[in-house]
Amino acid sequence: MEFCNYTLKSGFILVGILDDNGFPELLCATITSLYFLAVTSNGLLLLVITMDARLHVPMYLLLWQLSLMDLLLTSVITPKAVIDFLLEDNTISFGGCALQMFLALTLGTAEDLLLSFMAYDRYVAICHPLNYTILMSQKVCCLMIATSWILASLSALGYSTYTMQYPFCKSRQIRHLFCEIPPLLKLACADTSTYELMVYLMGVTLLFPALAVILASYSLILFTVLHMPSNEGRKKALVTCSSHLTVVGMWYGGAIVMYVLPSSFHSPKQDNISSVFYTIFTPALNPLIYSLRNKEVTGALRRVLGKRFTVQSTF
Repeated sequence: MEFCNYTLKSGFILVGILDDNGFPELLCATITSLYFLAVTSNGLLLLVITMDARLHVPMYLLLWQLSLMDLLLTSVITPKAVIDFLLEDNTISFGGCALQMFLALTLGTAEDLLLSFMAYDRYVAICHPLNYTILMSQKVCCLMIATSWILASLSALGYSTYTMQYPFCKSRQIRHLFCEIPPLLKLACADTSTYELMVYLMGVTLLFPALAVILASYSLILFTVLHMPSNEGRKKALVTCSSHLTVVGMWYGGAIVMYVLPSSFHSPKQDNISSVFYTIFTPALNPLIYSLRNKEVTGALRRVLGKRFTVQSTF
């Protein structure tokens, strides 16, 4: 109990992928570059969609939310990991660990739900274009966004609170990039088997239905575009769908390994690599895959930047 009280006062030590790697400096530089790419691309997308009224439609409002979630998610984790490595101080307070877990769970769960809503939006736009304004009205879009945030926040609050109430008396070292449920439970000195089952059920309940919606939506989209008369249209749709599904595969693959794979199959190195995919890689890639290759977005970007340069030149 004395050690548990000590942990509560002094916090934990994060021993992540930067500390268990043969080339930590190179990996640190790569992660830092990916973080700046994520901040720049997501920030640009947020700016463009906010300032261009022509993009104030459901598809781009959902993309705006995705960029916000990606920007916040990677910012909750990456800067601390890089700064800790550079300063050689990997400590995190008990409260800081709880907050980081809550934010990461909220943003990760919200993105999981939002990706399924975005896939449905594309399905309606391509397969039922005449009914798009009815099936994907502003009200429906706002309901999707609110559902993502509210369900994610409630789930994250419950699970992060319950996780942190355990007595941690095995070690202070969390062998992970950030405070996440599975690595923390390994430090608990109480029986966590029932709670691990609850975490598994959470992963299955949140990840698989959303993934099923995404796969079903893109399957129907592919079926529709393969019957298009235009070869160019088919080729463009196939490239777009494959790039979207690649990013989705990276995100869900990492999340499924962390939250659905039985604990006996986990290892610190595998968990670190899995978490890097959905907290660092995909936030950097999502804007490039979903938006910045889009002609409407690039056109809006030119208009917004053109206005800014015009305003600056007048002063």
